[in-house]
Amino acid sequence: MLWWHDNFVFNMKKIVFLIIFSALYITGFSQSDIRLNNYWENPYFITPAYITNIYSEVFSMAARKQWAGFPGAPSTIFASATMYLDKLQTQFGVKMFKDQIGYTTTTNVSISYAYAAALNEDWRLHLGVAGSYQNLNYDLSKVAEATQNDPELYETLITETNYNADLGLELASKPFRVGIASQNFASLFSPGNKQETNTNFLYATYRNYSENPIDFSGGACGVQYGKMCQLELTASAYFKTEEEGKDRFQVGLFYRTTSEVGFLCGVNITDALHLSYSYDYNVSGISRSSYGTHEVMLIYRIPRDPECHNCY
Repeated sequence: MLWWHDNFVFNMKKIVFLIIFSALYITGFSQSDIRLNNYWENPYFITPAYITNIYSEVFSMAARKQWAGFPGAPSTIFASATMYLDKLQTQFGVKMFKDQIGYTTTTNVSISYAYAAALNEDWRLHLGVAGSYQNLNYDLSKVAEATQNDPELYETLITETNYNADLGLELASKPFRVGIASQNFASLFSPGNKQETNTNFLYATYRNYSENPIDFSGGACGVQYGKMCQLELTASAYFKTEEEGKDRFQVGLFYRTTSEVGFLCGVNITDALHLSYSYDYNVSGISRSSYGTHEVMLIYRIPRDPECHNCY
């Protein structure tokens, strides 16, 4: 009887673990579209075609804790660096992120090239392409704690390495940006790639520039990944200094279909250093086990020398 009881308990633990594993596996697929709430501060995170010629170099770092309080919820670290060469109208960039969900870890490193073609005095066409290295691995020590070295499960937990590509096109003026982008484009031709799903963006943003103490911006972004589609709407207010009319800090709100709302804020610590924070709350069933999502981004921008007054 004792043997039967121990075997029953072991099998129940195994079944419970497999249920949790399946939930995390599904969550992993939904997380295949990894993006930031604060990406309007640096849209390079979603498209290799984003170029700003105000600065010669831009460096950014971000940390995101998704669904705080939910077991195995994603934790993500981002970093990027871009360099714009005015004479060549060219931008080179590198971007990386590390995303951990439960005992799975995804690492992505990409290198990009973008070109800015001047259409007239007000508008530019940006074209961008990026190639990426992707790695998916598992912390088997965490798996062993729950499965007691189940060989059948270990056969599915094999480290994977893939290569992918991103594409982007953007039409930009000082107040407007309209663009399309495709992340993990090469996944369309490699159905065996389980790490990253092809994700497509269609976005538009407007920011007014006035002599008033407050300016406003608004943006809309449609996202399609797999069979899922989302729409995100964002609005922000920028508060400026009285002396120079430069942005000092901003606050904003956003809504992401079908069940996420949030706010974001940012402050220019110096003319070069910008700090952003955002919080969003998922009002669906996951809210019963989560305290929301926190995200912090730090951006360091090096202005061009001499200063460019017609840049954006």
